[in-house]
Formats: sequence, C-alpha cells, structure tokens
Amino acid sequence: MKAIRRFTVRPVLPEPLRALGELSRNLRWSWHPETRALLESVDPEAWRATGGDPVRLLGGVPRERLDALAADPDFLRRLDATATALRDYLSQPRWYQRAGGELPAAVAYFSPEFGVTAALPQYSGGLGILAGDHLKAASDLGVPLIGVGLLYRHGYFRQSLSRDGWQQERYPVLDPNELPLTRLEEPDGTPSRIRLALPGGRALYAAIWLAQVGRVPLLLLDSDVDENAPGERDVTDRLYGGGSEHRLLQEMLLGIGGVRAVRTYCRLAGHPAPEVFHTNEGHAGFLGLERIRELTTDSAGLDFDAALESVRAGTVFTTHTPVPAGIDRFDRELVAHHLGEDGELAGIDVERVLALGLESYPGGEPGRFNMAVMGLRLAQRANGVSTLHGEVSRAMFNGLWPGFDPEEVPIDSVTNGVHAPTWVAPEVAALGAREIGAQRAEEALAVGDAPRWDAVAAIPDADVWQLRRVLREQLVTEVRARLRASWRERGAGEAELGWIDGVLDPGVLTIGFARRVPSYKRLTLMLNDRDRLMELLLHPERPVQIVVAGKAHPADDGGKRLIQELVRFADDPRVRHRVVFLPDYGMAMAQKLYTGCDVWLNNPLRPLEACGTSGMKAALNGCLNLSVLDGWWEEWYEPDFGWAIPTADGSHTPEARRDELEATALYDLLAERVTPRFYERGAGGLPDRWIGMVRQTLVHLGPKVLAARMLREYVERLYAPAARSHRALHPPAARELAQWKERVRAAWPQVAVEHVEAGDPAGTARLGAVLGLRVRVRLGELGPDDVEVQAVAGRVDDGDRLTDSRTAGLKPAAGPDADGRWLYEGPLALDRTGPFGYTVRVLPAHRLLASPAELGLMAVPAEGSGEQAGLIMR
Repeated sequence: MKAIRRFTVRPVLPEPLRALGELSRNLRWSWHPETRALLESVDPEAWRATGGDPVRLLGGVPRERLDALAADPDFLRRLDATATALRDYLSQPRWYQRAGGELPAAVAYFSPEFGVTAALPQYSGGLGILAGDHLKAASDLGVPLIGVGLLYRHGYFRQSLSRDGWQQERYPVLDPNELPLTRLEEPDGTPSRIRLALPGGRALYAAIWLAQVGRVPLLLLDSDVDENAPGERDVTDRLYGGGSEHRLLQEMLLGIGGVRAVRTYCRLAGHPAPEVFHTNEGHAGFLGLERIRELTTDSAGLDFDAALESVRAGTVFTTHTPVPAGIDRFDRELVAHHLGEDGELAGIDVERVLALGLESYPGGEPGRFNMAVMGLRLAQRANGVSTLHGEVSRAMFNGLWPGFDPEEVPIDSVTNGVHAPTWVAPEVAALGAREIGAQRAEEALAVGDAPRWDAVAAIPDADVWQLRRVLREQLVTEVRARLRASWRERGAGEAELGWIDGVLDPGVLTIGFARRVPSYKRLTLMLNDRDRLMELLLHPERPVQIVVAGKAHPADDGGKRLIQELVRFADDPRVRHRVVFLPDYGMAMAQKLYTGCDVWLNNPLRPLEACGTSGMKAALNGCLNLSVLDGWWEEWYEPDFGWAIPTADGSHTPEARRDELEATALYDLLAERVTPRFYERGAGGLPDRWIGMVRQTLVHLGPKVLAARMLREYVERLYAPAARSHRALHPPAARELAQWKERVRAAWPQVAVEHVEAGDPAGTARLGAVLGLRVRVRLGELGPDDVEVQAVAGRVDDGDRLTDSRTAGLKPAAGPDADGRWLYEGPLALDRTGPFGYTVRVLPAHRLLASPAELGLMAVPAEGSGEQAGLIMR
C-alpha cells in the first residue's frame, strides 16, 4: 500500500551526543574532513547508504547504537574536539575582521540556485555551484554574507537513460525536514511568513528555511505552505521549470520576497542589515524594486528617483551569460500586470518600473522586459566572470551606453574561483599538509593570499605520480559502480554486465568531460571523426580513455540528441571499455571526476563560455587542462601547465567546417603532444615531464583559481566601494543626485563641442612633442562643475577609429562669453609613434557618480567644428 502522506521523525539524541545535531546542521561538515570522518564513524554503512548525508544518517541510526556511542569515551572526546573546533571557527576573527578599512557591515547575496552540497540539491549547474562556493569562501574569510534563494521541492531533475540512450528525467520530492534546514520562526514559535500581493486580490506566501553554511546564513523561500492556493503553492516546485508567468513569479519571490526575508532574519537574529546587495545574474533583479519601495514608504520619504539613486549605490550585479538568448525576458504587459496597481509594488508608477527593464535601445525589442538590463540599470557596479567575459559583456550591453566605446562600458570583471576545501581530494590535501603542516595547508586553501604555492616544488616526483595513480584508481572503481547501476536502470540483466569489470584501466591516460549540455559546449565534438577517435582510444602503446557526464535541459531535445549520440558511441563493444557516459551528473560524482582524471577537456564555441570552473577544480588536483582559449583558460593559460585547442572563431567559417577544423586540432594535440608526454618515461621510470606540468599547475594555477581569491576581489573592488557609495547616498545626497541627473538630462541637448584648435608642435609631430588644445564648448544651462571636458587620444585604425586610447582632462580657461560658450585648454602629449589621432568630448561629472558613462550622455565635435578637430597624423 502507498502512504497518503510522508514526514520525517527526527531522532532525540542522548544528552552526551547533542553536539552531533549541531555538527550535522551546519554545512561546514561538507568541506571539513575531520567533521565528516566523525560523522561517518557513527555508522559507516549507513553513511555510505545515505551518500554522506548526516541528517539522514542520524535519522536512521538505531537507538542501541546511539546509546553505545554516548557511553564511548573515545568517541565523546572526538565529538567534543570537533564541536569545539566548529565553535572556534564560527566565533574567532578571520581575514575580513582583520582587513580593516570601510568594509560593509553585511552583504546580501541573491542567486536562483545554490550548490553547497549534494545533501541540499538546489542547483542545476555552474551558476549554482559558483554561488555555493561563494558562500563557503565567505564563511572561511569571515565575510558577513547572507545568502538568499528559493527552496525547490523537486530541486533539479535526476537523470537516467533509456535502453537506447535517451535522457529520462524524474523529480523526487524533497522534504525540508529531511534536509539540513531549520524553519525560521517568530519569538512566539509561529513560522515566519513572507507575503507578496498578486493581481485580483490574491497573495503569495512563503516560509523561510535557514541553511547554516559555516558562518553564513542561507535563506531559502518556500511557497509550499497552507496559506497558498494550489497554484501559488507550486511557485517553488522546480528549478527553472514552468512557463513565462511561473518564472516571473519565481523571480518576484526571489527578489522582492528575498529582501523581505532578509529583513525578517535580521530582525529575529540580530544580524547587521546589509549595506550591499549582490545580484548573482538577473533572476533576482526585482530586489532593487523592493528596496525602492522601502525607501519611498519609510521615514526617509524619498521619491522614486532619489530612492533609485540610493539603491543603485549599494547594488552589485554579476552577469554570467555571454549570449542574449541566455537571459530571462518577459512580455512587458505580463510584468505590468503583476507589478501594477492591482499587484505587487502598488503605489509605484508601473511605467517607471518597466523603464528599468525594457530594451529601449538600438537592437532591442521595446516590448520585452529584460532581467539583465534591469540588473544593470539598478546597479552602480557590475561585472562579468572572467576577463574575456567582461569584454564580451561590454560589447553585448553597449547599447545601454550609446556613444561610448565598448571598453568604456562600466562592466568590470572578477574571474570566478572554486572553493578548494570542497573540491580538493583528501589525498591531495594530506600531501600538502605533510609538506607545510596542516594549519598552513588549510590557510593556503581557505584564504589563498599567496601568489604561488612554492612548497609543491619540494614534493618528490614519485609521490606526485603515486598520488595521481591512487586518484585514478578511485575513479575507475567509482565509474564501474555507476556504470553498472546505469545499465541495470536501462533494463540490462546482471548476466549481461560482466564486461563492466574491465571498463577503464588505472594505468591509462584518462580524460574527463562533464558539464551541462547546451549546444555551444559541443559534447560531441570528439565524435567528429570517429575513426580518428577510435585510433586514439585503442592505440596499442598510448591509449586514452574518456569519462563523460552531463545533463540536458528537460525541454532541450537538441541537447538530449547529443547525449544519445555520445551514449550510442560509448555502447559500441569495440570501445565501451575506453569511453563511458555516466548519467545523473552532480556534486558527488564531480568530486571523483575532477580528482581522478589526468586531463580535463573543454571545447566550447569561443567566446561563449563565460568562465567555466570545472577545469579549475580539476587543476587543484593536479589534472591538466586541454581547452579552447575561452573563459578563465584564455586568461591564465600557459604551455607549462596545459594545452590550448586552436579555434576558428572570428571568421566566417561555416559551423560544420569550424567543428571539423577544431576537432582535427583536438585529435592532433592528443596524438602528437598529450599522449606522448603522458607515456614518456625518464631514467627513473617516471613521466618526468608530465609530473613537471602537474607541479607547475599546482604552483602557479592553484592560488589563482581559488574562490578565496575571487571573494577578496569582490570585497576590495566591489563590496567596499559599494558600501562607501551607499553611505554617501544618505537621503539628502540621494535627492541631490537625482535632481542633478534630471537637470543634466534636460539640459544636455544644448551641450555641444563647437570648435577645436591644436597648437603647432614646432612644425612636426615627433614623439614627445606636445599639442596645445583649445576647445570651445556650449554648456547651455550647465556649468563647468556639471561636466568634464576630455581629450581622447590613441592609435587609429584604417577607418580612423581610435584604439588603445587614453583620456586627459581639459581645464576651463575662460567663459562664458556673450553666446554662453566656454573655452577649455590643455596639453596633449604625442606619446606613441605610428598613426595617431585624437578627439574631444564632454561628459557629465558629479562626485557621486561611479563612472563617467553612468548617464550614457556624451557630446563630441560635429563635422567641421575645427580645422584640426580629430587630427590624425600618420
């Protein structure tokens, strides 16, 4: 018979074991080896059966075993030491507390998904894993972060395969009581609730669940509560599920409801209120609207424009997508319906709200509400997630800043990193601890403030190679177990599966490829020439073996066909011992793949990989990268620790031809450079040159790819400046800035560069000569305090466009004259040889602007505005 309802009965731990509950509820156990070892010792068999989930473990341990542990002095000593270590970790000052300076009292970090641990399956791919690593790094560094997300009752789907290799999805129901969560409650014990108004007098309610990620609270909103009607209960049913209206409601709950959840948590826990709000991708962009609503209704009494300036000052927006198709966009009428007078944010002019997200720029669709566009307009500071992705983002969103060159668009970049304590194999960490001591090794991974890990150079080659062998053997064991389970799920009988015992070889070069399966990541590029691939797989002296994993979006039949194509190839009896597809890619599987592979393969269509952190996790374990120069690899690649796959991007090569060219380059690299290096042996019988590359990877790449490095950059370059701006934009200053912007926008049509003169540099344009610039500008109703007049100079290309330019400010020398014109003067040094040119421009200027491009306004010389205006010297 089937139960009509299920719930979890939580155990009552004996008093001596109460600290076990404390340890299991703080997700630090997911990256702290000593805590995991203690929890595993409670019941090793149950630990394995639950996939290393302490909440489920403790829920199933027999009473007799708990009583035995409560009477075991050795276990109690370990328990006390581990619990004391956790309390010290939570209370003692860390990097942030020692950093000094005007740092924010707290930062609220919003993301649609968080991949903290497999025991809390609230993630689908890289965005969520990055968000989880962001929280864990914040905890290690002591950054006072509050995470905000949604609690999906089905999480992301579980993946299996049909007999013919077609992806199957299933959505197990998650019970919050079986997860490492605590429900947020009011002082009287009633559950805390968030409420959003919906059209037609309806409401959307949500409970708040708390996951404690080390020092960082993660708030997850759950719409599956009794107060909601059936439709509203399903708002948080699935990650990235449902139609347009469903997604809109999810994003309203995440952004608007998330701010209300933060206010509730801070009130109940006494946590400092955030001074900075970080929007991790556009899904949470509505948080800015809620904060505007707060400021227009509280005691500050700001109008919309002043509230907007205040909100922008303390907001950071991170974009993760390199293509417009990856951004959530809604019909303007749908947004107006839910945010107008009959819905949420009543009292705020819905047209003002819509203006923040509409694609009202050349090339946009004016009827579409774009979440990334709103994110950028609501944030004074924005960034991409690698240097190359920053460039791509500035070009992609250039239309929001008309007249400015892409390099001047105010979108910075902070290259992603990964949380080393989560992704480094215990064996790797132990080897580091042996060399420099456990405490220093832990600090190197968690704080990561060293530019190099030179201690790795002292590890003997034999130890490095033995470590790689052990990790490869562990991967082979894991792959065989997962492959057997997959084939049984596909309908195979045990008698058919004897061949699995020979799948993969611990002595063979092992390549890993695991990620989501959109078309641009090119899962099947390796199959472009199957005969050539088979030669590599079955080479008699230098064979390779490949482990592949990945999920396609449930609605992406194209991605599912790619998986099926790969699976059918891997099912071929000729190669099935050398190439494997593992279904249900997730954190638990990833931790084995990253550590056990020798080479990590990444072959996206450049430049469509924003960052791509899987190769970073592999590198931390001594795995070498073989990748297209995209994302982070374009930034940090060196031949000493990996290989770059040549690409045919930037040309008009047809897609099929491009795939053919790049696949051939991949095969050539494997055959001519990668496999010979792996199998080549030196005088001592070891692959000396391969080991040298592993060592260089750890010494040079290791410190760069850390989430700790990433988070320190966020603090120093984005959070701290945003906090200073937030404090500077107190209500009177916010009103002043809003009124100034309104005045400048109204007056800007009268601003013009009317005449440019350049003094003769002694009759010749030689390196080191100086031009004396005299520029007459009309400012209309504005004055010199409202603008900056700049000379922009640099090299010129064949179309007379300035490249590699720099700016120099000019000073007012006289004015206004009878016609309201001002004279500006200044020197312009000819500081480089070759084709050289300059122009001048007028920009708005105010002490509270974060960027001169912030208003998107510029005045430049018109044709014929001076004999030497825009002079070009060749």
